Amino acid sequence: MSKKLSEMSLEELWQLFPIILTEHKAYWREWYIEEETKLKEALPADQMVRISHIGSTAIKGIWAKPIIDILAEVAVDSDLQSFKEYLAAAGYLCMSESSRRLSFNKGYTENGFAEKVYHLHLRMEGDNDELYFRDYLNLHPEAAREYEKLKLGLWKQYEYNRDGYTEAKTEFVKNYTLKAKSDRS
Repeated sequence: MSKKLSEMSLEELWQLFPIILTEHKAYWREWYIEEETKLKEALPADQMVRISHIGSTAIKGIWAKPIIDILAEVAVDSDLQSFKEYLAAAGYLCMSESSRRLSFNKGYTENGFAEKVYHLHLRMEGDNDELYFRDYLNLHPEAAREYEKLKLGLWKQYEYNRDGYTEAKTEFVKNYTLKAKSDRS
Protein backbone atom coordinates (compact mmCIF):
# COMPACT_ATOMS: atom_id res chain seq x y z
CA MET A 1 0.00 0.00 0.00
CA SER A 2 1.38 3.42 -0.93
CA LYS A 3 1.70 6.35 1.44
CA LYS A 4 -0.94 9.07 1.49
CA LEU A 5 0.25 12.37 0.06
CA SER A 6 -0.17 13.97 3.49
CA GLU A 7 2.32 11.44 4.93
CA MET A 8 5.05 12.08 2.34
CA SER A 9 8.08 14.28 2.89
CA LEU A 10 8.70 17.17 0.52
CA GLU A 11 11.46 15.16 -1.16
CA GLU A 12 9.10 12.21 -1.70
CA LEU A 13 6.49 14.53 -3.18
CA TRP A 14 9.06 16.07 -5.54
CA GLN A 15 10.06 12.58 -6.70
CA LEU A 16 6.43 11.65 -7.34
CA PHE A 17 5.64 15.00 -8.99
CA PRO A 18 8.75 16.11 -10.90
CA ILE A 19 8.97 19.22 -13.04
CA ILE A 20 7.77 18.21 -16.49
CA LEU A 21 7.69 20.68 -19.37
CA THR A 22 5.87 20.09 -22.62
CA GLU A 23 5.08 22.01 -25.77
CA HIS A 24 2.08 24.32 -25.56
CA LYS A 25 -1.26 22.52 -25.95
CA ALA A 26 -4.36 24.25 -27.33
CA TYR A 27 -6.58 22.17 -25.05
CA TRP A 28 -5.13 23.84 -21.93
CA ARG A 29 -7.48 26.76 -22.59
CA GLU A 30 -10.41 24.34 -22.76
CA TRP A 31 -9.35 22.71 -19.48
CA TYR A 32 -9.23 26.15 -17.89
CA ILE A 33 -12.71 27.09 -19.15
CA GLU A 34 -14.15 23.79 -17.87
CA GLU A 35 -12.63 24.34 -14.43
CA GLU A 36 -13.62 28.01 -14.33
CA THR A 37 -17.25 26.94 -14.91
CA LYS A 38 -17.01 24.43 -12.04
CA LEU A 39 -15.49 27.05 -9.75
CA LYS A 40 -18.21 29.57 -10.55
CA GLU A 41 -20.77 26.95 -9.54
CA ALA A 42 -18.89 25.98 -6.35
CA LEU A 43 -17.91 29.39 -4.98
CA PRO A 44 -20.21 32.08 -3.54
CA ALA A 45 -20.86 34.48 -6.44
CA ASP A 46 -21.43 37.46 -4.16
CA GLN A 47 -17.81 37.28 -2.93
CA MET A 48 -16.09 36.46 -6.22
CA VAL A 49 -14.48 39.31 -8.15
CA ARG A 50 -12.68 37.52 -10.98
CA ILE A 51 -11.33 34.14 -12.04
CA SER A 52 -8.36 34.16 -14.43
CA HIS A 53 -6.12 31.70 -16.27
CA ILE A 54 -2.52 32.47 -15.27
CA GLY A 55 0.86 30.78 -15.47
CA SER A 56 2.70 29.45 -18.49
CA THR A 57 -0.27 27.48 -19.84
CA ALA A 58 -1.95 30.88 -20.34
CA ILE A 59 0.98 32.20 -22.43
CA LYS A 60 0.66 31.52 -26.13
CA GLY A 61 3.06 29.03 -27.66
CA ILE A 62 5.60 28.43 -24.89
CA TRP A 63 6.59 25.20 -23.20
CA ALA A 64 4.99 24.78 -19.78
CA LYS A 65 4.30 22.37 -16.97
CA PRO A 66 0.95 20.79 -17.93
CA ILE A 67 -0.68 22.30 -14.85
CA ILE A 68 -3.43 24.87 -15.21
CA ASP A 69 -2.87 27.80 -12.84
CA ILE A 70 -5.99 29.70 -11.84
CA LEU A 71 -6.21 32.97 -9.93
CA ALA A 72 -9.48 33.54 -8.07
CA GLU A 73 -9.85 37.02 -6.64
CA VAL A 74 -12.38 37.61 -3.89
CA ALA A 75 -13.79 40.78 -2.35
CA VAL A 76 -11.38 42.36 0.13
CA ASP A 77 -13.84 41.96 3.00
CA SER A 78 -14.12 38.20 2.41
CA ASP A 79 -12.98 35.61 4.93
CA LEU A 80 -10.58 33.44 2.93
CA GLN A 81 -10.94 30.57 5.39
CA SER A 82 -14.62 30.27 4.49
CA PHE A 83 -13.65 29.21 0.95
CA LYS A 84 -11.80 26.07 2.09
CA GLU A 85 -15.00 24.06 2.47
CA TYR A 86 -16.30 25.05 -0.98
CA LEU A 87 -13.00 24.18 -2.63
CA ALA A 88 -12.61 20.88 -0.76
CA ALA A 89 -16.06 19.89 -2.07
CA ALA A 90 -14.82 20.77 -5.58
CA GLY A 91 -11.86 18.38 -5.18
CA TYR A 92 -9.17 20.86 -4.10
CA LEU A 93 -6.64 20.32 -1.33
CA CYS A 94 -5.31 23.35 0.54
CA MET A 95 -1.53 23.35 0.24
CA SER A 96 -0.54 26.64 1.85
CA GLU A 97 -2.18 29.58 3.51
CA SER A 98 -1.60 33.01 4.94
CA SER A 99 -4.00 35.72 6.05
CA ARG A 100 -4.37 37.08 2.49
CA ARG A 101 -3.61 34.05 0.29
CA LEU A 102 -4.62 30.40 0.02
CA SER A 103 -3.17 27.92 -2.47
CA PHE A 104 -4.93 24.74 -3.55
CA ASN A 105 -4.04 21.75 -5.76
CA LYS A 106 -6.25 19.34 -7.65
CA GLY A 107 -5.11 16.33 -9.66
CA TYR A 108 -2.30 15.03 -7.46
CA THR A 109 -2.70 11.37 -6.53
CA GLU A 110 -0.68 8.76 -4.63
CA ASN A 111 0.20 7.36 -8.09
CA GLY A 112 1.37 10.67 -9.57
CA PHE A 113 -0.36 13.28 -11.67
CA ALA A 114 -3.95 12.83 -12.83
CA GLU A 115 -4.76 13.68 -16.46
CA LYS A 116 -5.82 17.21 -15.50
CA VAL A 117 -3.92 19.08 -12.80
CA TYR A 118 -4.80 22.48 -11.35
CA HIS A 119 -3.23 25.00 -8.99
CA LEU A 120 -5.73 27.49 -7.60
CA HIS A 121 -4.46 30.71 -6.06
CA LEU A 122 -7.16 32.34 -3.91
CA ARG A 123 -6.40 35.98 -3.24
CA MET A 124 -7.92 39.27 -2.23
CA GLU A 125 -9.00 41.55 -5.06
CA GLY A 126 -6.04 43.38 -6.60
CA ASP A 127 -3.41 40.82 -5.52
CA ASN A 128 -2.91 39.81 -9.14
CA ASP A 129 0.61 40.51 -10.42
CA GLU A 130 0.41 37.29 -12.44
CA LEU A 131 -2.08 38.99 -14.77
CA TYR A 132 0.45 41.69 -15.66
CA PHE A 133 3.13 39.09 -16.34
CA ARG A 134 0.80 36.90 -18.45
CA ASP A 135 -0.48 39.82 -20.49
CA TYR A 136 2.99 41.24 -21.09
CA LEU A 137 4.37 37.94 -22.36
CA ASN A 138 1.34 37.41 -24.59
CA LEU A 139 1.86 40.88 -26.10
CA HIS A 140 5.63 40.47 -26.44
CA PRO A 141 6.52 37.09 -28.01
CA GLU A 142 10.26 37.80 -27.72
CA ALA A 143 9.92 38.08 -23.92
CA ALA A 144 7.81 34.89 -23.90
CA ARG A 145 10.56 33.05 -25.83
CA GLU A 146 13.17 34.36 -23.38
CA TYR A 147 11.07 33.02 -20.50
CA GLU A 148 10.65 29.68 -22.27
CA LYS A 149 14.41 29.45 -22.81
CA LEU A 150 15.02 30.17 -19.11
CA LYS A 151 12.54 27.48 -18.05
CA LEU A 152 13.97 24.88 -20.43
CA GLY A 153 17.46 25.65 -19.13
CA LEU A 154 16.35 25.14 -15.52
CA TRP A 155 14.17 22.08 -16.11
CA LYS A 156 16.60 19.19 -15.63
CA GLN A 157 18.66 20.99 -12.97
CA TYR A 158 15.53 21.41 -10.81
CA GLU A 159 13.44 18.47 -12.02
CA TYR A 160 12.97 17.23 -8.45
CA ASN A 161 13.08 20.59 -6.65
CA ARG A 162 10.00 22.74 -7.31
CA ASP A 163 11.04 25.43 -4.85
CA GLY A 164 14.47 25.79 -6.50
CA TYR A 165 12.88 25.93 -9.96
CA THR A 166 10.44 28.65 -8.88
CA GLU A 167 13.15 30.63 -7.10
CA ALA A 168 15.43 30.48 -10.15
CA LYS A 169 12.68 32.13 -12.25
CA THR A 170 11.74 34.77 -9.67
CA GLU A 171 14.00 37.60 -10.85
CA PHE A 172 12.83 37.23 -14.46
CA VAL A 173 9.18 37.21 -13.42
CA LYS A 174 9.59 40.22 -11.11
CA ASN A 175 11.45 42.24 -13.76
CA TYR A 176 8.83 41.66 -16.46
CA THR A 177 5.95 42.21 -14.05
CA LEU A 178 7.42 45.60 -13.11
CA LYS A 179 7.93 46.40 -16.80
CA ALA A 180 4.32 45.44 -17.53
CA LYS A 181 3.04 47.64 -14.72
CA SER A 182 5.13 50.62 -15.81
CA ASP A 183 3.96 50.20 -19.43
CA ARG A 184 0.32 50.38 -18.24
CA SER A 185 0.78 53.57 -16.25
